[in-house]
Amino acid sequence: MDDPYTKDLAKMRNKIEGDMGETRAAQFLREKGYRILQTNYKTKFGEIDIIAQDGKTIVFVEVKERATLAYGRPIEAVNFKKQQTIRRVAEFYLMMKHTPYADCRFDVIEILGDNINHEINAF
Repeated sequence: MDDPYTKDLAKMRNKIEGDMGETRAAQFLREKGYRILQTNYKTKFGEIDIIAQDGKTIVFVEVKERATLAYGRPIEAVNFKKQQTIRRVAEFYLMMKHTPYADCRFDVIEILGDNINHEINAF
């Protein structure tokens, strides 16, 4: 039988590791000259890890991190369903900020060990 305590610890560990990855990704973007507008933007539709500004463009960033390639590249986890969720949350964000016609794009930052890969216009 599954131990709920072990499951809770695994969830907590994944959350901490995810937060650390998102912090690394945000710092990476800052170093590239992006302005971080918001992190962990949550709505009833879903969540966007990082919302940044690159010049006049609003950038919605999904961060995926893996320790190995055993289950494929991190970016492969951003499937069509996840992309649709991010788009929906982005539309909501733009409406709430009264900028529904702002230039925007969707990037993915994949972290594999010490390596960071920034896929601009990933979808």
